[in-house]
Amino acid sequence: MKRIIVLLTFIRCFPHVLLFLTHKNKHLMNADVIRWLEVIEKQNQDAASGFVYLMAFFPEFRNLFYYRAGRLKHFISFLCPGMSTLFINTPEIGPGLFIQHGFSTIINAHSVGSNCWINQQVTIGFSNKTDRPTLKDNVTVYAGAKIIGNVVVGNNVIVGANAVVVKDVPDNCTVVGVPARIIKVRDPNNL
Repeated sequence: MKRIIVLLTFIRCFPHVLLFLTHKNKHLMNADVIRWLEVIEKQNQDAASGFVYLMAFFPEFRNLFYYRAGRLKHFISFLCPGMSTLFINTPEIGPGLFIQHGFSTIINAHSVGSNCWINQQVTIGFSNKTDRPTLKDNVTVYAGAKIIGNVVVGNNVIVGANAVVVKDVPDNCTVVGVPARIIKVRDPNNL
């Protein structure tokens, strides 16, 4: 049954596949596909068939793809709608962003680094008209967490479920609570 769905999706997504193969951001799109396939344990697929699989079964991936596609999304997004409760409004997102269960999630950071992981019901956003967070590389943000204002979340940081981050977080830490506090500092050589 999944093969039939993937075949029908390939037909429906033919314009998406062309865009995936020719877009100026194809290196970022390809990195996203590789990361998603690793996370969902489907790495044995090539990028094109993996892309179609992700478009078929992961509306969160569709949102990320349309973010990378820019204005061209307006011509094709009706064919494979994204998740209506996932909002991505960030000027710069590094390769390999994974969004798990993107329900009710807002990603409105100044920038998001490489290989970040964001769960459901997360808010990353403004505290006023100009101040919004920066997430460095390999940041994991668990369900319900809030990262608000002009803060920097360092490399290899884990933000626990329902934590509220309103201050900078140094590299290699785990933070939890309201307001978030550091509960663990990891050795960067043993991540």
